[in-house]
Amino acid sequence: MSLRRALHSSVAAICIAGVIAPTGVAAPAQVAARGPLDVHVAQAKDFSRIELHWAGGARAVTRRDGQVLTLKFNRDANPDISRLRVDPPKWLKTAEARHSGGGLELVLTLTENAEAKVGNADGATYINLFERPPPPEPELAATSVPIVAPEPPRPNPVPASGVVAMDAKLVNGQVMLTFPWANPNGAAVFRRGDAIWVVFDAPADLDVSRAPRGLRQFSKVQSFKGSDYSAVRIAAPKGTPFFASAQGAVWTVAIGPGAQSQSSQVRIVRDDVGGPAALKAVVSGTTRTLKVGDPIVGDTLSVVTALGPAKGVPSRREYVQMAVLPSAQGMALESYVDDLNLSHEGDLVQIGRPTGLTLSPISAGVERAEADLGAPQPAGMPALIDYANWPKTGKGGFLVRYNALLNASMDEASKGRDAPVAARMALARFLVGSELSFEAIGVLNDTARTHQELLDDPEFRGLRGIARVMARRYKEAEADFSAPILADDPSAALWRSYVASQLAQWPEARSQFAAGAEAFDQFSPAWKARFARGDAQAALALGDIDGADARIKLALMDKTAPLEELATRLVQARVVEAQGHPERALRIYAAVTSAPVESLSAPALLRATQIRLASGKITPVQAANVFDGLRYRWRGDSTELETIRALGQLYLNQGRYREALEALRSAGQRLPDLPEALQLQNDLAGAFRALFLSGTADGLEPIQALALFYDFKELTPLGADGDQMVRKLVRRLVDVDLLDQAADLLKYQADNRLDGVPRAQVATDLALIYLMDRKPEQALMAINSSRTTILPTALNVERRLVEARALMALGRLDAALEVMERDTSREGSDLRAEVVWKKKDWAGAGVLFEKSLADRWKYPGPLAAEEEGKLLRAGVAYSLAGDDGALSRLRERYQGFTDQARNPDALRVALSGVQDGRLSVADFGRITADNEAFAGWVAKMKVRFRDRPAPVGLRTAATPTPARTAQAAAPPSKG
Repeated sequence: MSLRRALHSSVAAICIAGVIAPTGVAAPAQVAARGPLDVHVAQAKDFSRIELHWAGGARAVTRRDGQVLTLKFNRDANPDISRLRVDPPKWLKTAEARHSGGGLELVLTLTENAEAKVGNADGATYINLFERPPPPEPELAATSVPIVAPEPPRPNPVPASGVVAMDAKLVNGQVMLTFPWANPNGAAVFRRGDAIWVVFDAPADLDVSRAPRGLRQFSKVQSFKGSDYSAVRIAAPKGTPFFASAQGAVWTVAIGPGAQSQSSQVRIVRDDVGGPAALKAVVSGTTRTLKVGDPIVGDTLSVVTALGPAKGVPSRREYVQMAVLPSAQGMALESYVDDLNLSHEGDLVQIGRPTGLTLSPISAGVERAEADLGAPQPAGMPALIDYANWPKTGKGGFLVRYNALLNASMDEASKGRDAPVAARMALARFLVGSELSFEAIGVLNDTARTHQELLDDPEFRGLRGIARVMARRYKEAEADFSAPILADDPSAALWRSYVASQLAQWPEARSQFAAGAEAFDQFSPAWKARFARGDAQAALALGDIDGADARIKLALMDKTAPLEELATRLVQARVVEAQGHPERALRIYAAVTSAPVESLSAPALLRATQIRLASGKITPVQAANVFDGLRYRWRGDSTELETIRALGQLYLNQGRYREALEALRSAGQRLPDLPEALQLQNDLAGAFRALFLSGTADGLEPIQALALFYDFKELTPLGADGDQMVRKLVRRLVDVDLLDQAADLLKYQADNRLDGVPRAQVATDLALIYLMDRKPEQALMAINSSRTTILPTALNVERRLVEARALMALGRLDAALEVMERDTSREGSDLRAEVVWKKKDWAGAGVLFEKSLADRWKYPGPLAAEEEGKLLRAGVAYSLAGDDGALSRLRERYQGFTDQARNPDALRVALSGVQDGRLSVADFGRITADNEAFAGWVAKMKVRFRDRPAPVGLRTAATPTPARTAQAAAPPSKG
């Protein structure tokens, strides 16, 4: 072995970071009896904090002289304020400890923009330093009177030329007429007979010369101008759709069928304020009410113009003395009397007459609907569906029946909060009987918003719960059927059983099915089969195979639609499989796979493939191909999740980890209410834990493991497990010198996932990695950014050692020595010797290296590599210092170890100190250069990372769940 390699291996033993036990400078006996004074420093974003912890307490007198803050205590001590001097916190320049009159004075010099607050808390004296706030703005005189500027008038929309040129173009079968004004203005767009009117609230010359000819959407365009308005009349066939939209100062009217945004609906309701009967409507952005003459009919229209966006009346509304015309924007009225009055106050438009309008009584609409249409009546139980009567449409068909019930419900709703709800409940029954679940939910929710008392009505709860079940909103349905008013109702119990089976609440499903047995026969055959099928699934999940078989027979007792029967047969196949007859079950599954609907054939194919795989009829690769195609073939229910789960397990068993995680992750957070979603997320989390926590990924190359971790970083669990994963990965990266990547992982942990002591511990490890990567500035930043006053002594000592090494690497050797001033541990002594060596204090370095060997010369046996390195450096240091006496002492004590050394020639030359041998002492100085010591220290730190446990503690103390795993913080990829 060469001398250089021998010194390289031995010097590594010198640079061990460990726990340092600080000791204080000797103090008088009475001070020692009272205990030491501990100084803690912490840095936050908006303030710095210094805490002085006295054993037994102490009183302080504070004095402020400019930016010098002095605290005089009634006791004396010798505190360690090296932190305040070497690396003062923000808003502090320096600190000094003085002893005066038997007491301690702590003098703090603040920065120019700093303020300080001194107080006592938890037995400690604290000083908070923060930025001085800016001076307050001078207050206005008490006698000043606020000036309220008048609201500016609306800018004139008429262009300077006084002409608005209409532009026209044909887009996807629609004619788009554009009116560019100078500024935003109000408009009304409505239909009257064979014409579409566009009225603006400003008098301008409308140039319609660009209107195209020969189109089927319209035949003629005319423009008019009044004293306070301008208008366009467009002759268009009845039934031609028209739309309006505004963008800035440009109004666009679209004529013809096509995709356009619908206008908001303007509701016209009875004005309940006392006085003559009247109507009112809220038209947002109302600008004017106008009188517009119709030259074709020869009468006058009452028009309400408004700013965009578009809002209008969707259909014609007939009254005794007037009619409201259908509009896409604003309002227009035909008057049958001479004294009709139309006015507005802000957005509220009022329609009336001096003697009042003739309006129908409030109950007329509901009574007429019930008399003409025969409103659906309640069923015998709150949660029953009357399929015989509720979905009846009569001779007019569905739309006629639906529109009649809808109009009756709208008339009822327009009467206000005190109106009855009979028409709206009748509409909800019709929708539930027609299995229009989402429409029924909307009607019932809207009714409940104005009539909160309905939440205590059993039929309302039953109807809404049924609609929510039909819409697969099982959690919401569960809330309705769990209402106390339905607690003893057997029809509601059957629905509770069905909901529980869909949510995998198997015991609840079974108990509720038994509670609803007396209402079972009152349901339709389809729902009887579904209820029995759900109970069969619950029995199967609980291991009651005989009970499941009995429920399947009950489900097949009544004649149902073919697809409903196939759904029952699908569950029957699972029961047969559980009975130990897989071949028989396979035949049933194979038959169901030919069903014309994917919702049945997809799960049948899934289970048939699983049986074929288990029996060896197909290979895992063939099964994986089937599952991979099936997950794209059918999506949207539990079958999709079960397919993805089966595919992921196949990939994991084959060692295809990336494909397994990609397959399991492909389901995302879809269908979270299904029990299969929870199982799939558990599989995904379990696979990730097995890879990076249980060591499954240890067979991968470190760079491959890192890439896999980054690609699926959102799966990192909360809590100690996630931190342990990162820790293990960091260890592997450090072993192969991927220090940048290891630092990124730990930095994200410290910045985003941890707080307090765990954060400080991870930041300390991060600083070590930065030092190993020759980045002492970043190491120092990692230490400074994680300071807190609650760290245990051992961790504080370790952080001081890391900080001192960073300062040494930056060349701040005196600061490094001051940070370690009170450290007498072996690790501290070794590092102090390293610093003294760098200062070229050869005499001091020789003493320190020799001291670290202690009485080793008294014990026979070869020197360890660490001991041999210290002896070599001690000899070199004494030689460079010219201390022949010390060299003689070393030679006398360690001469006998030379022959057994790893490199006896090197040790012999170092102990002799001669300059005429084969290698001079100067050569030793070059060989023991800093890079050799650094490499040895790095090797020691790698061993340290293998042995240290992961820190425990999270910013948020939350129990990890699969649903929250995707939200767990994880380090970002570096691209």
